[in-house]
Amino acid sequence: MHKTPTLILGSTSIYRRELLGRLRIHFEVVSPDIDETASVGEHPARLAERLALAKARAVALRHPDAVVIGSDQVAELDGVSVGKPGDHSCATKQLRAMSGRRVIFHTAVAVVCTKRGFEAGDLACVSVTFRTLGDDEIERYLQAERPYDCAGSAKSEGLGIALLQSVESDDPTALIGLPLIRTCALLRQAGLDPLGAADR
Repeated sequence: MHKTPTLILGSTSIYRRELLGRLRIHFEVVSPDIDETASVGEHPARLAERLALAKARAVALRHPDAVVIGSDQVAELDGVSVGKPGDHSCATKQLRAMSGRRVIFHTAVAVVCTKRGFEAGDLACVSVTFRTLGDDEIERYLQAERPYDCAGSAKSEGLGIALLQSVESDDPTALIGLPLIRTCALLRQAGLDPLGAADR
């Protein structure tokens, strides 16, 4: 009988863990422990793709029999990367800068299986237009949700949706952190069919 390979999420993100859990496939979580510093002049989309693949490769080296998922998200405003704010002050600055503006969230996913010699990736780009935000709105939002671990300082799956005017994407979970449509396609290519492997 064909044995389903172990699936590993190469990320400690609680958001990606929740999203992958929707597929109802048993998976393990392993921290990739890589340097996520951007190269000089590196475009946000290329940064997301490079880091997603680097995360998957790092974990696959330690678990060569497993199918490993790596993912990364980088927001882009005027061609410049917008990362995780980390604290209240930086989040305030980010939201002020994005007020009334269009921001592109680049969410990359990569799947690697060393044993099968499989390595592939994809990129989902989400166009988000923020409402024109007053300082009082920004402060109330940040106090309520404290999204300091989210690129762009807004949790669209939570109260952050109230900051937005529109969202355009062909992979709706990409904005939260893992594009599941693309992830499913890559898993099928790697020989792990989500519908066939789902717990029943």
